[in-house]
Amino acid sequence: MKIIIGTENPAKITAVKNAFGETEAEFLSLDIQSGVSDQPFSDDETIQGAINRAVGALKQGNGDIGIGLEGGVQESKHGLLICNWGALAAKGREPIIAGGARILLPEEVASRLRAGEELGPVMEDFAHKENVRKKEGAIGIFTDGFIKRDEMFTHIMNLLVGQHTYQTKQKG
Repeated sequence: MKIIIGTENPAKITAVKNAFGETEAEFLSLDIQSGVSDQPFSDDETIQGAINRAVGALKQGNGDIGIGLEGGVQESKHGLLICNWGALAAKGREPIIAGGARILLPEEVASRLRAGEELGPVMEDFAHKENVRKKEGAIGIFTDGFIKRDEMFTHIMNLLVGQHTYQTKQKG
């Protein structure tokens, strides 16, 4: 099985490999554009970015499965929340989607996003660290390391792989 990952982000690649475990899969990572804003600002936009990456990865990588993982934010009456979505595309099937953890962002971070900045650079400035999006992510910073970005995306990947396995068994 050839699995094409629609990103070159190390945290997301780790998540995909974690979810597929000990399978005899071949993994290929490609820089697939999300087709949405650099900072998705709703569940719908973040989901669409994940689907676009999964479908694009499947087509461009000529694999059996395409994976798209996308992080964004969602406004709520409580404030701005981190949202994370994934999509799994397989030949001849509609993409499968799954979402993950949500936490409220501090207002000093949220206000900068509302003003048009992107979470990755804002988090680097806020945490005084480099490459936060490729390492622990905002989730790692704001949970004091209890949950890291690759773990959060592994949860989403487990939901995707589980749904894919279920659907494959149902088709016989």
